[in-house]
Amino acid sequence: MGFGWQELIIVLVIVALIFGTKKLRNIGSDLGGAVKGFKDSVNDAKDDDKKDS
Repeated sequence: MGFGWQELIIVLVIVALIFGTKKLRNIGSDLGGAVKGFKDSVNDAKDDDKKDS
């Protein structure tokens, strides 16, 4: 069992109605920046480990 595409669309529409599209855009942008920062940190840590070896 899981969510089908129809249930996912319904949930997304409800979330858009609750938060509004501008707020969701800001949340998405902030989340994307956080993920990018995390990936950069992980890559930097891997590079540091390679240099130490």
